[in-house]
Amino acid sequence: MACRALEILALMLGIIGMFGTFAVTLMPQWKVTAFIENNILTSEIFWEGLWMNCIKRMNGPHVCVNHMSMLALKKSLGVSRALMCIACALSVIAVLFAVPGMKCFRCLGNVEQTKMLLAAGVIFVLTGIIVLIPVSWVANNIIKDFYDTKISAFQKHELGAALYLGWTTSAFLISGGGILCHCHCTNPRRDLSPPSPRLHKPDHVKGQPASARSYV
Repeated sequence: MACRALEILALMLGIIGMFGTFAVTLMPQWKVTAFIENNILTSEIFWEGLWMNCIKRMNGPHVCVNHMSMLALKKSLGVSRALMCIACALSVIAVLFAVPGMKCFRCLGNVEQTKMLLAAGVIFVLTGIIVLIPVSWVANNIIKDFYDTKISAFQKHELGAALYLGWTTSAFLISGGGILCHCHCTNPRRDLSPPSPRLHKPDHVKGQPASARSYV
């Protein structure tokens, strides 16, 4: 019962991580205008994401423009886009593996369920690591450029909301995958095939000595 509850918890964490992965991929708030020096008086906020750039005006709606060419993107954003697309696909595959592998489903045998549950756990952990790589890479570049005196204040950025959501999403995915792997390791009996039936000895043979049984 405890393991079944852990599996349900892990699946919920994985599903939340899957939706978080899609949200991080689509959000434009990867880089946000840094409010330093005279830049704090500006009436516009610039957002830079994997798919679009947005301008948010203080007294009006925000306008977004899609990136026309992937080749025109910075290296960090271009690679991050590719990694996040891979993470989105893997998160969906992990959920599709985890659902039929749950104990509450009886459509598969114990061995098949165990293999699918273990595969889902490994894919969840891998997805969390893949999400962590671009988020941390972009954050590192933002921090490095922020303290670079050669870069003007108007070209500097701050960490956007998408990066914080990305770290949280990675934690959910890795936690969910780790719980699934833990459930697999703590229940090795699910990997075993059903025991072979023992031969049933007739009652009139059980009480006879070995010498007498050979003639029966």
